[in-house]
This record gives sequence, C-alpha cells and structure tokens, in this order.
Amino acid sequence: MDSHPTSVSGFLQEHLNRIALWLHKWRIQVNRSKSTHITFTTRNGRCPSVHMNQKPIPQHTSVKFLGLHLDSKLTWRDHIHTKRKQLDLKTRELYWLVGRNSPLSLANKLLIYKTVLRPICTYGIAIWGCAAKLISRLSSAISPKF
Repeated sequence: MDSHPTSVSGFLQEHLNRIALWLHKWRIQVNRSKSTHITFTTRNGRCPSVHMNQKPIPQHTSVKFLGLHLDSKLTWRDHIHTKRKQLDLKTRELYWLVGRNSPLSLANKLLIYKTVLRPICTYGIAIWGCAAKLISRLSSAISPKF
C-alpha cells in the first residue's frame, strides 16, 4: 500500500463512501459534531480532506478518544499534560484526607491513593507507555507524599 497522503486519503474516502451507503440503508445518521479526521504520521503537512455525505469531516491535530488524548505524532504530550492537571486537581480536593495533618491511618491514605489517584495516571498506560521521558516526570509527580 502506498503511504503518500493523497493515496491514503483516497482509500479512506472510498471506505467512507461504503460506510455512508450502509448507514443510509439502515437509516442511521452520523453525529458530525463527534466526527474527526486525524492522520497519525511523523511527516509534516496534512492529508487531503475527506467527506461523509458530501460534507467535509473536520481535521484536527489532536483528538480525545475513550479518555486518551491522541495527537497526530503520538507523542502523548497532550494526554500526559491533561492527566497531570486532573491529578493535581484531585490531589488538592483530597488533601484534607491524605495530607500530613489528616487523622487517617497510612493504610487508609494508601487505599485512597490506590482507588482514586493512581487510576487517573495509569489509565491507558499500556498504550502510552512508550513516552518514557514524559512518563518519568508524571510518575515522579504522582508518587504519594504522606
């Protein structure tokens, strides 16, 4: 298969046309506000736009899919940045429970960490685990300080 952006967009458009026929047959409508065209590549530039029912699908350089923030070069920078902000916010909300002056035992603080904080930073880690430099910064930022 050719990896030139024009040919790839042509193949994509061909399959979108098939999907459009199937959707029409079964009377299903596409939610255009949730549709995004993103091309994952390390090359610079954009692929030609593609259409669904003669309406262009908007192109973006990053997209949120199932809680993962994907950018066109798969650097995971957006995802890690977003999770870091989410983790900081949740830590501030729970500081009265897990902070140094909290009357909770260390076991209870650890339980809160494992059930509330750790899932935020580890969601999708099997996929974004290749971003080694950024992950080491994220994991050092989330280590419990009880």
